[in-house]
Amino acid sequence: MLHTCFPERLKSLRQERKLLQAELAEHLKVSKSTVSGWEVGRNQPDYDILIELSIYFGVSVDYLIGRRNY
Repeated sequence: MLHTCFPERLKSLRQERKLLQAELAEHLKVSKSTVSGWEVGRNQPDYDILIELSIYFGVSVDYLIGRRNY
């Protein structure tokens, strides 16, 4: 289970890039509702998506899941 800060960090990173949920979803080849679910904590991405998110946003997986603050 991901730490509870993942939804907030994902949303913050997406908004910093001025991306819509639909744009991020298209990049990741998932639905907009999937991205929305991640941002509200309804569901969680799999490991491969976590890696893709970390690369896309230039942060570590540890940052995304709340194990580090940088």
